[in-house]
Amino acid sequence: MRTTTTRRRSARGKLHRRIAGALALGIALLSAGALYTVFAPQPQTAVAQDDSQLVAQGQQVFDNHCITCHGANLQGVLDRGPSLIGVGSAATYFQVSSGRMPLARQEAQAERKHPLADLNQDTEIGRRNIDALNAFVQANGGGPQRPAETGAALRGADTARGGELFRLNCASCHNFTGQGGALSSGKFAPPLAPASEDQIYTAMLSGPQNMPHFSDRQLSPDEKKDIIGYIKTVSAGENNPGGNGLGDIGPVSEGLIAWIVGITALVGFTLWLGSKA
Repeated sequence: MRTTTTRRRSARGKLHRRIAGALALGIALLSAGALYTVFAPQPQTAVAQDDSQLVAQGQQVFDNHCITCHGANLQGVLDRGPSLIGVGSAATYFQVSSGRMPLARQEAQAERKHPLADLNQDTEIGRRNIDALNAFVQANGGGPQRPAETGAALRGADTARGGELFRLNCASCHNFTGQGGALSSGKFAPPLAPASEDQIYTAMLSGPQNMPHFSDRQLSPDEKKDIIGYIKTVSAGENNPGGNGLGDIGPVSEGLIAWIVGITALVGFTLWLGSKA
């Protein structure tokens, strides 16, 4: 009898444990579902719709200003304009916001000019149109994207490192202080003072004209920002690599002036000695 009773109690204990385990599992699943409902991200339907609308608007802007030279499929048009496949929104932003595109005429290099009224980033409608055009080119051609940060957020604080990187990667064309210089075949490296932080950053990403492009492997985002910080401090006259401004063309001007003064002093001293003799 005792053995039978013990077995019954053991069976009931196992049943109770199984029921308790099932209840605990059910409560845990319900709790997890409730937490997921509360903290799960909202569906992205509206965002996707907004993106498609932005791309559609960008296609209209492209058809109005770009299709003649770059083709309906971004493939480019012979003797008119290059392909935009792979250039990304970085190149689009740089070229359009600086007024270089749409191109006024075919020449060795697209020069900076005042942008068109509906593509002027200083106006609300211009910013919307540039963002839409960026979205269209990015969606259909891919390539380096314009960074999410803008303006002063792209200006690094370590201008000393920025100056070293600038002299290593940029000064051979843009001069020590970003004043620009002549290149071959009628091309030139433009002065950097008029360029905004966004334009300098996107130029480094896209490599317009003869400029090489610098991926994040070649120059990290922080290094790019430090270069921009250096350029802006030099442009504002806060940082003169040669010690004195002297036309803001760096140490070359100081060396030239020292040479002229030295030669003049030497000639004067020679004439003085001759007169004494």
